[in-house]
Amino acid sequence: MLAVSNDLIEQINKHVEEAYPEEGAGFLIGVEGEVKQILSLPNAREDEARHNRFLFTPEDYLKAELKADSLGLSLIGVFHSHPDCPNIPSEYDREWAQPFFSYIITRVDAGKSVSHRSWRLLEDRSKYEEEEISVQ
Repeated sequence: MLAVSNDLIEQINKHVEEAYPEEGAGFLIGVEGEVKQILSLPNAREDEARHNRFLFTPEDYLKAELKADSLGLSLIGVFHSHPDCPNIPSEYDREWAQPFFSYIITRVDAGKSVSHRSWRLLEDRSKYEEEEISVQ
């Protein structure tokens, strides 16, 4: 189970709705099983691919690690949106994912956040398992 405050869900919604019709993304910062902060980031993917792909730069990753360290927390996952399509991880998502991270995928239809689902990649990288999100 992944615990996320309603305030953080609203912050995720705001970021991915502003990014629409492109994918919006950022990092989840916290402790195992609980998101304490998010770090919204710009989508660094080339313009023609942003509608269905996101990219973090090495500098983005470093920024997230430093923010987590400054708070005494850890990077525990990633959030991103799927504009106008199901919030189920794609094969592309699986290829780039890391085991042990939580991946919140938000479905955004016509510019409005519809639902959130969270996924964890198995250690052997073969598939994702869905994890329950507890909004508090």
